[in-house]
This record gives sequence, structure tokens and C-alpha cells, in this order.
Amino acid sequence: MTEAPTSTTEGLIAIPPGRVRGRPFPKGQSGNPTGRRIGCRNKTTIAAAALLAGQAEALTQTAVELALLGDPTALRLCLERILPPCRDRMVKFALPPIESAADIAAAMKGVTSALAGGVISPGEAATIAAVVDTFVRAIETSDFERRLKLLEADCAEREAAAPGMNGVGLGRYYNP
Repeated sequence: MTEAPTSTTEGLIAIPPGRVRGRPFPKGQSGNPTGRRIGCRNKTTIAAAALLAGQAEALTQTAVELALLGDPTALRLCLERILPPCRDRMVKFALPPIESAADIAAAMKGVTSALAGGVISPGEAATIAAVVDTFVRAIETSDFERRLKLLEADCAEREAAAPGMNGVGLGRYYNP
């Protein structure tokens, strides 16, 4: 049996020992653990910036002229640079304090009143209602946990106090 040639002198490229195909680095470690330096840019980005450096004013003027002539792409480009994207605005209105599930009706009445008065938009009202609903679920969860602990404590007290079969045990019946 002859071995396959592995040296470059026989026409094949030598495969370095210990290197695994498909996963050259240990799992969880990249080839460059320190990563790319902060602020380092691609060579193509640097080249494009150098080409456009002297032409920025002319390109901007051309885009504005095309937008004024009605070119929709140039118009969109100019407006995106002038107007920032819309973000949610701060909503200021009096929301009654919510201490228990019984206070939810008053809180939702405040939200609908602000909506009807034009103080907040329907989208803002929906967002506030979702926050109130989350608050209600948190109150219900804590109330459920409190009631469950009371029931478990009461059940444990009853089992300890009740006599079992023949007056001994935890109060459970034994039926052989």
C-alpha cells in the first residue's frame, strides 16, 4: 500500500498538521481575539471618502436641484437629511395612582378622557393602556402569591392540629 504524496515537490500542497477542516480555531475563540481596532475603517470606505471629499458641495447642490425638479429619490434623500425620524413624544397627563386592581377603572377613565380631549393620540393611549395592563398583571400575581402562602400556611396548621388514625399522625387515613 502506497501513501498519498503530501509534499510540494510531488505536485501537491502540504497540509499543515493539527489543522482541522471547517473549524480552524478552538470553539469560542476567533482568529483574532483582540478584534479590530476601534475606529478602524475599511479601505474601500476610506477610498470612497477621499474621492468624494472635494465634491461634497457640488453633489449636495445637485441633489437639491434634482429634488426641486421633482425627482422622488433626490427629494426623499434631502428630506431624510432635513427631518429626523419621528420618535415617541413625552406624554404629560394626570394618571391616578394604581395601588390595587380596584384602581384600574379610574386609571383607564383617565386615559380615555385624555384621548377624548385630544391630549394624547390613539396610539399613545394604546401604549399607556398596555402599561396599565402590565401593572394589573403584576398586582394580580403578587396578590395570588400572597393568598397562596396564606392557604398553604392554613393547610399546614390544620394538618398539624388534626389527629390521625388512632390519634397519631398527620390526620391522614390509612386503609390497608
